[in-house]
Amino acid sequence: MIELIIGLCAGTLCTISFIPQIIKICRQKHARDLSLATFCILTGGILLWLVYGFIIGSIPIIVTNTIMALLSLMIVTLKLKYK
Repeated sequence: MIELIIGLCAGTLCTISFIPQIIKICRQKHARDLSLATFCILTGGILLWLVYGFIIGSIPIIVTNTIMALLSLMIVTLKLKYK
């Protein structure tokens, strides 16, 4: 049970770390300081973690990486939108 709690807490902190960046991009209407390649690679890694989570049946990995993938894809989309 402690593993589940630690996993969910760690995943939550990593996941919410994307939110300030998304807010900043939306407010400033630009993302020129962000590397598109970095966020594409990061999104690919997150998607692989999600697959891994399904393979091992880990709820913390599945839940947090699903949300992180959506947030990372949002940043990539905003980067392309404000290019």
